[in-house]
Amino acid sequence: MPELKEMSLQEADAMHVMPTYARQPLQVVRGEGVFVFDEKGKKYLDLTSGIAVCALGHCHPALVAAATEQIHTLWHMSNIYLTAPQAQLAEKLTQASGFDRVFFSNSGAEANEAAIKLARRYSKHKYGAHKGEIITFSHSFHGRTLATVTATAQPKYQEGIGPLPGGFRYVESMTMESVKEAITPKTCAIMIEPIQGEGGVRPVPGDFLQALRNLCNEYGLLLIFDEVQTGAGRTGEWLAWQTIGVKPDIVTMAKALAGGLPMGATMAMEDVAINFSPGTHGSTFGGNPISARTAVAVLDTVMAPGFLENVRQTGLFLQRELMTLSSSVEEISDVRGVGLMWGVELARPFAGKVMDACRERGLLVLTAGPDTVRLLPPLIITEEKLVWAVQVLGEAIAEVFEKVEEQ
Repeated sequence: MPELKEMSLQEADAMHVMPTYARQPLQVVRGEGVFVFDEKGKKYLDLTSGIAVCALGHCHPALVAAATEQIHTLWHMSNIYLTAPQAQLAEKLTQASGFDRVFFSNSGAEANEAAIKLARRYSKHKYGAHKGEIITFSHSFHGRTLATVTATAQPKYQEGIGPLPGGFRYVESMTMESVKEAITPKTCAIMIEPIQGEGGVRPVPGDFLQALRNLCNEYGLLLIFDEVQTGAGRTGEWLAWQTIGVKPDIVTMAKALAGGLPMGATMAMEDVAINFSPGTHGSTFGGNPISARTAVAVLDTVMAPGFLENVRQTGLFLQRELMTLSSSVEEISDVRGVGLMWGVELARPFAGKVMDACRERGLLVLTAGPDTVRLLPPLIITEEKLVWAVQVLGEAIAEVFEKVEEQ
């Protein structure tokens, strides 16, 4: 076997990293604001934000300052001790989110795991040991752990990893009749993303979410919102539930919370949260001082006067640009989203090819299934850059479909 110094980074990656990712032919070496740069110095406008993680762009000065100060002060302590960054973040985060208490973890999957455990403990304590099933929906995505991938009602993520844990029931269509049919005496909660991100950027209608809220109240169920991707300002409010006006009993977030450092959060009101007592749940790295201090900087920046209003206005601008593009490009079958989270559905399953064509032009976008191009710009992006991005997207779509027709 050759030594590492004799191999390129691509060779080392291919040889030694487990092949769980479909790597793009791009090595990113530096990020600055809304741009990233490859090893040759080529600049790319990043409309992926690290999959909704770098909401304030790359190397935001406030985040760099917070992380740098903390890294020189205290890296890590066990959660059996109090640290100031975690306590400060908990106070600010619960106030901004509208909940009483928070459990800190490292990722969205872990935040959802905590929500599942908390909902079951609450229901078993209140109603009895039979309560433990959670209803989820087709096209959902809740994580990669065994419990959260089971909650994810998409067979492609579950292939080859069974047996899966029980305790989940899937609803195929978002109708109240389907939800009511799925409820049994064992049901304890309904778990849903206000906008299904991985499932194609599909906003859930507000009246359906309100109907779920009413149904949960009627049946004594908990309503869980998975806001791992929509949280931290993506929809124009700190959390999407505040945009919609329907408050869940438990909400989860991660991704953008610490601006690129690992951080997940599970929040609930006091009557639910108290069902986590010492020893019932925990995390070695959850609420790490560096991540927590950086998350405080994220929250202070996003919640500063005028910031979210600018996100809302920029989101409306992007919507208009995409709708204009859609009206002139017949290969676009739908445009959907909220704030700065948008999906452009294509008439044929060529989203991957369009992503490649955009990258060649210096624009980074994502896919959400085979037919949807996903746009998750940094919340600090300007209208001028979005105009260019939409133009490039249109050119990429035209190129891909033209090549297909020629074949």
